[in-house]
Amino acid sequence: MEMILPSVLLRRALLLDAACSGGMGLVLALAAAPLGGWFHLPEALLREAGLFLLAFAAALGWLGSRPAVPRWAVLGVIIGNALWAIDSVLLLLPGWIAPNWLGVGFILAQALIVAALAELEYAGLRRSARAVTA
Repeated sequence: MEMILPSVLLRRALLLDAACSGGMGLVLALAAAPLGGWFHLPEALLREAGLFLLAFAAALGWLGSRPAVPRWAVLGVIIGNALWAIDSVLLLLPGWIAPNWLGVGFILAQALIVAALAELEYAGLRRSARAVTA
């Protein structure tokens, strides 16, 4: 298993992602009903996404606090974030959900933020050094 020494950028990007994911997860999990009404989005979708984000945030916080991390784990985070952003946009295709303009804006805004976090994490990964194994 290839370990890397996270660059300052990677560590900060992972911790920023953890904070964003945790904050959004908390809001979605606790306020799914009112948000669903405001955005015309399914309450279950919001709540389940929120619960997933809380678990994801915990994993990111752990990963961002390690002195060395598995390269595959960081790649998994980056790919997961990229897929989340793409899937968010695809969710807007006709027939999946029917959000109002606030809901569309919400989905697109969070997709852009997640894509930006994936890019920061990728840049941080490129700056990271391979860990020396004994």
